[in-house]
Amino acid sequence: MDNPSSLQPPHESVSASEARQSIPAQLLPWLPIIIGMAVLYLPSLYDLFTGIWSSDEQMHGPIVLGISVWLLYRNWPTMEATARGKRTSNWGWPIFIFGLMLYAIGRSQDILTLEIGSVIWLLVGLLLLQRGTAALKIQWFALFFMLFMVPLPSAVVDTVTMPMKMAVSYVAEQVLFWAGYPIGRNGVVLQIGQYMLLVADACAGLHTLLTLEALGLLYLNIVRRDSLFRNVGLAILIVPISFTANVIRVMTLSLITYYWGDAAGQGFLHGFAGMVLFLSALMLIIGFDTLLQTVEAYRRRA
Repeated sequence: MDNPSSLQPPHESVSASEARQSIPAQLLPWLPIIIGMAVLYLPSLYDLFTGIWSSDEQMHGPIVLGISVWLLYRNWPTMEATARGKRTSNWGWPIFIFGLMLYAIGRSQDILTLEIGSVIWLLVGLLLLQRGTAALKIQWFALFFMLFMVPLPSAVVDTVTMPMKMAVSYVAEQVLFWAGYPIGRNGVVLQIGQYMLLVADACAGLHTLLTLEALGLLYLNIVRRDSLFRNVGLAILIVPISFTANVIRVMTLSLITYYWGDAAGQGFLHGFAGMVLFLSALMLIIGFDTLLQTVEAYRRRA
């Protein structure tokens, strides 16, 4: 007699591994669309990789792009299953046409904000036309995450970056002075011992803040907390966490220069300070998430 536990009902859902194996088959109908998007944006990506994405301030761009594509790929089986049998939306046409207009203006006038930002509108329009609003609900975070790879206008960056650098420099100076180090500050220039350090945009600019904000939102999406209190609280705390991580990076570079000289501060250890930035931000995010969890558990008990 057969073991009843070994029998599977005919309507049993497909396992996660089987769903992932079927992704290439699910992507096959999208092949003409993928080719068309590649024709449009491969020249744009080439300009980005040989241009601003090769600078320290915009190095997060390729990382954000890669994570966004991975998020789309990861959610694809769920999107196809959810959208099966659902109606498509004609609202995709005006959104798609608007995205094409943004691309045409941005590409012809060399406005990267419009050129790269248009890909989000095009993808939204295509999802609505092909799979409807149900698919868009599944893929919304991947599309939203793409915003962090869109280059911002230089006027906006310059306006926001200088006050941020001043604030980071001031806090770093005060902490190191309190710790007993011989440090002084003139604007965004720190002098520690006989060495002078200029706090650059890559160390405490708007792009760094946006990168850390993206890191925090990605963490929220991956851990998928059910608590509104923890999600909202951590999303708000990401901004001061990013500021604190920038201060830690500037302090780390200052101490490296103070103990090992200017060559060490500008060489390999400068990149090490960048890793310190993201590690400290990630540890702060996890730490505050744990704190919010403790507060929430206390509230529930109370």
